[in-house]
Amino acid sequence: MHKLLLFALFAASCNESFNAGASKPEGLLPVDGRNPVILLNDSAYENWMGEYAMLLANSGGPELVGIVVTTGSTNPDIDENDRGWQKMIEAARSSGLQNIPDTRKSSADKLLPPPSGNIMETDISANRSGGAQLIRDESERLSRPYRPLVVVAGSRLTDVAIAYLMDPSVAERIWVVASVGKMNSTGTGANISVPNGEMDPWASIIVATKLRYIQVSDRYDSQNEVPDGQAPNLPNNDFGKWMASKLQKIWKGNPDASDQVSIEAVGIPAFVTEAEPVSLDTTADAGSGGPPLQGDTNGKAILVSKINADAAINRFWQMLRDPTIFRASRDASADSK
Repeated sequence: MHKLLLFALFAASCNESFNAGASKPEGLLPVDGRNPVILLNDSAYENWMGEYAMLLANSGGPELVGIVVTTGSTNPDIDENDRGWQKMIEAARSSGLQNIPDTRKSSADKLLPPPSGNIMETDISANRSGGAQLIRDESERLSRPYRPLVVVAGSRLTDVAIAYLMDPSVAERIWVVASVGKMNSTGTGANISVPNGEMDPWASIIVATKLRYIQVSDRYDSQNEVPDGQAPNLPNNDFGKWMASKLQKIWKGNPDASDQVSIEAVGIPAFVTEAEPVSLDTTADAGSGGPPLQGDTNGKAILVSKINADAAINRFWQMLRDPTIFRASRDASADSK
């Protein structure tokens, strides 16, 4: 869909909730590198989501204001997941990357639909997670009508849904950009399912219907970022060593694992090449496929259906090869002379 048409449709559908301010967003989406972001994911090892977020935050991209570490179906140990993120953070900071926040562990239970089917009656009495609190608090602190906070998700959407249920005004302060689901075989529409959406279907429905939601359902193989033989070209610092150490843990041959597409969609303007307004059809019998998102000119959600992986990978290596990004390493080298 043409960029201007997408914006026109979206501005009309969101009414007063969407305000781009004095300057239009870069790229095809209503959020871009000027929006602060909270990253939400489980494992630090399967893909390059964290590395993209940290590099972009030091290279004119989105400010990284929070990292929520959660659990996933293949990564159920919250402490192990957090240790991985802590190692990445330590490597980033020691290599000179600035403004890298600490993690917030968040072990929220899967949400269950209430008997009434009314979203607002969802029971969260024992489930006010740390991630949800961070999303609520940081969105209240940082969001502006023209520059809302963005939650970039590469895991289940439980924490985001709980944040909304704790404080429905969160819907006015955030966008959610999630690496969730797959494009349908017809090439039109997608389901909120594998990967990530299937881990908490009720949370996915809450987020897609109550919040400003962008689903990125096109992805690529994460091994393309650092292919075999490229490890020696990584930065000669702790961050480069960290990346080299996880090469064997990157999920290869499985595009479902490329959770980084959510942060790329926000921080790299050329990454999203096709997007359209959609709405969630909660009446459809989706079976194991999860609830479907279907094209709808009045829809308040956006489906990213095509991406430019080369644009992301080229930007990735541009940042990795830029010595000015790794400030502390450069300063330490200068001090030693």
